[in-house]
Amino acid sequence: MIKGKTQTGFEYELNEKVLNNYELVENIAEIEENPLAITTIVKQLLGKDGTSHLKEHIRDENGIVTTDKMMEEIVDIFQNSGKETKNS
Repeated sequence: MIKGKTQTGFEYELNEKVLNNYELVENIAEIEENPLAITTIVKQLLGKDGTSHLKEHIRDENGIVTTDKMMEEIVDIFQNSGKETKNS
């Protein structure tokens, strides 16, 4: 497992196999043509529970989970996933 924390303080755990999932790579490649692919990417990366936790973490005072904040968190996770502590 890869454990890490985003710059905003969201703590996550990723299964290393998820990062080596070809279908995840396909979805990332598709995001330019289909921005809605982010929903699939987040679920593939964090799972259902992790996705719910992230949404609660970035929810604003009006109860909105903005796409911009979600993208920032996911980019942060991808940029740091190779740098964080790995625990099996």
